[in-house]
Amino acid sequence: MLRRMVTIRRFEEEVKRLYRAGEITGAIHLYIGQEAVAVGACAALRDDDVVTSTHRPHGHCIAKVWDLKRTMAEMMGRATGLSGGFGGSMHQFCRAKGFLGGNGIVGGGIGIAAGAAFAAQYRGTSQVTVCFFSDGASNQGVLQECLNVAALWSLPLILLCENNRYAATTPVGKSTSRADIAPRAEPFGLPWAICDGNDVLDVHRAVAAAVARARRGRGATFIEAKTYRAEPHCGIIADGRDPAELAAWRSPTHDPILRFESRLLEDGILSAEGLQAVHEAVEADLREAVEFARRSPWPALAAASREGSAVHA
Repeated sequence: MLRRMVTIRRFEEEVKRLYRAGEITGAIHLYIGQEAVAVGACAALRDDDVVTSTHRPHGHCIAKVWDLKRTMAEMMGRATGLSGGFGGSMHQFCRAKGFLGGNGIVGGGIGIAAGAAFAAQYRGTSQVTVCFFSDGASNQGVLQECLNVAALWSLPLILLCENNRYAATTPVGKSTSRADIAPRAEPFGLPWAICDGNDVLDVHRAVAAAVARARRGRGATFIEAKTYRAEPHCGIIADGRDPAELAAWRSPTHDPILRFESRLLEDGILSAEGLQAVHEAVEADLREAVEFARRSPWPALAAASREGSAVHA
């Protein structure tokens, strides 16, 4: 879990650097500060379980697919990328590992996730679907429709709201009438839970319980993970938030990686040397991923057609 969280953090920091250097183009939405949600949730899943993501998909993609080279290649628009170089930041996709991609439409993954959960139920498999979405997406009507369908049909679906406190630049208090979002599941007769989204083990416990329930045929669960987006909404928007607020959430008290590292050290699970080894391994993986992407070819125009494309393998 620690290695994957650190990998996501460093991947995002490197994406930010490459974006500013012009090696990554298009829109980027960084996941820094929310690593514990993706890692804690995906650690409870099997390879054949399904995940749908958002316009901020890199962390979910790494946590579920764990293919740093092809993820970075997609960011850099290369043919070896997860979507053949055509998707870029918001449209990573890997069917083999159950990652049904990011989505440029806020809340767009919710309906897709309900469909994937229904497909698993219809086929009679024990697969579950986890749908990541944000506090902003929680105000889209599609959520209410899918809550109703999930309850009505007892779908194996976990709706996981990452309440990172901002919808683009709008604080959650100005867009959402109540502080807690998860209780919206109650009128539909669905169980719900709230977890500390900056505590990877708390996220894992909540999601693992919901996954076990879904595999038993008991239906859907709504989980809200309280977290914080430490970066601006996207690469071209300045961060107008209070610097003191940003500093507080990046402190060892709140930062999900620093908190977890401290806990592992204090409990004697990891030594200082072991911690250094984790970070060194991540740096080596990241260097290899960037070099792999740089050496990879650009996609051929013919590959954009359905017949010529090897995308989504």
